Amino acid sequence: MFVWNEFLTRGIRNNLKNTLWTVALVYGFFKQVELSVSGRDVKLTLIARRSRHYAGTRYLKRGVNEKGRVANDVETEQIVFEDVPEGCPTQISSVVQNRGSIPLFWSQETSRLNLKPDIILSKKDPTYEATKLHFENLARRYGNPIIILNLIKRCEKKPRETILRSEFANAIRYINKSLTKENRLRATNVLELLGRVADYALNLTGIFYCQVTPNCRPEGLLDLTCVLQNDEHFAQIPCDKSDDGEKLDIDVGSDNQSSTENVKPPMFQTGVLRTNCIDCLD
Repeated sequence: MFVWNEFLTRGIRNNLKNTLWTVALVYGFFKQVELSVSGRDVKLTLIARRSRHYAGTRYLKRGVNEKGRVANDVETEQIVFEDVPEGCPTQISSVVQNRGSIPLFWSQETSRLNLKPDIILSKKDPTYEATKLHFENLARRYGNPIIILNLIKRCEKKPRETILRSEFANAIRYINKSLTKENRLRATNVLELLGRVADYALNLTGIFYCQVTPNCRPEGLLDLTCVLQNDEHFAQIPCDKSDDGEKLDIDVGSDNQSSTENVKPPMFQTGVLRTNCIDCLD
C-alpha cells in the first residue's frame, strides 16, 4: 500500500518469491529528535507514509473512489523509546494514526480567481457503498474501534464544507445501522478540545508497548509486530486493553529491570483514530 514502485517491481518479486532484489520506495516523512521528559532521555520518532492508491495533488484528488480508497491516505506513527546506556533494557511505545480525504464522492473545480472553489457532491451513493468499503478497509488494517475526528466546519455564511459535514454524518449513521455496537464508527467534532479527544481515543485503542532486553536478538523484536500478509490485510493480534494504563505506569516507573525475568509482556494497539478535514494534508 505504501510502496510506490510496487507495480514496477511486481514481476521480479513474484518470480523470485522474495524482496531481496528490490528497493521499496516509500513516499512520506521521517524525523527523530532527542528529548528529556521527567528526567528521562527519550527519542521521539515520527514516520508518515502516504498510500499509493488514489493519491494526487490538491483540488484534483478529493473524496473516495469506487474501491473505497480515499485521496491522499496517510498513516502516521509516533514512536517513543528510551535513550539508555548500552546493555540496559529499552522500553518502546508506538501509536498509529490515519488521515485522509472525506470518504464521499465530492470534488472542487480549480480556479485561479477563486481561492475557495465550491465543493460539489459529484455522485450520489444512496447506500454509501464506497464509504463503507473505506471503513471496512480501515478495520482490516487496524482493527476496531475506528474513531473519526471530523474537522469540517460547523457554521458558514455560504454553505461549502457544511454540505459535506451533513452528508458525512448521514453516511456514518447509515453504516452504523449494520454494525454491532462495539464495532460502530465513533465520531467526534471538538476541535478546541483535542487533548480530551486524544485521551478518549488512546483509552479505546491502546498503544503498542514492548521492552527489549540487551540479549534479545533482532529477530525476536519482529515477532512483536503485526505481519503484513498482503496489500491490505494485517494479522490482528488480540489485546486486552483493560489494564494497559496500569501496566504502562508500572513499566515506566521501574528502574531495576536488568534481568529477563522482569520483562513485561507487550501490549498492542487495536483500532485507529482517523482524521479528516477539507485539505486532509494540512
